[in-house]
Amino acid sequence: MTKTELFIKLAKPSENGVSRWVDISEFVGEYSCLTFGNGADWARKESTLAKKYIIEFDKSITPGNRIDRIRLNGLNNGDYSQHIRADIKRTIKAQRCVVLGTSNPEVDHKNGMKNEDRVMRNEDQRLEDFQPLSKAANDAKRQYCKECLRTGIRYDAKKLGYPMSYYKGEAAHNNEENACEGCYWYDPIEFKKHLQEKK
Repeated sequence: MTKTELFIKLAKPSENGVSRWVDISEFVGEYSCLTFGNGADWARKESTLAKKYIIEFDKSITPGNRIDRIRLNGLNNGDYSQHIRADIKRTIKAQRCVVLGTSNPEVDHKNGMKNEDRVMRNEDQRLEDFQPLSKAANDAKRQYCKECLRTGIRYDAKKLGYPMSYYKGEAAHNNEENACEGCYWYDPIEFKKHLQEKK
């Protein structure tokens, strides 16, 4: 079995090419040859695996730049992409940051877990899947999302002085596609609308 075939056996991607996050601690026994040496040799851009699948790496768990987890997030056949459709990008870029109100925002995936199969398929992306965030706000969200993924505990908006933590769901998240919904960072505007319910 090649390393590509071994990883696919371990990750068990769906027919759409989406797998769970695979922690590098799972590279033991028959999968020990998958342990990364000098870079992610069998998962590089030019690898056989990358020709078929979109590969995502997570380096947020341990300090430094070491890869901690890897997953497949769609088929690399033109239908799937980590990129945002051009018309959506243009529309969002013309808006102001929903947190700071500044211009020239970055285009943010509302779902910080990026685990929605549909959103990763360009032709099925919707404007409401994205939002304008300044670089500062987007960088902050990225860190909070990493912490949420690492701990399984959602961001608590009371840290920002709001009277509620989130408007939907519980403190511990799971890996369902809608696990981010209800978090302040998923949609600050929607979050603020639900503040009326607290009065």
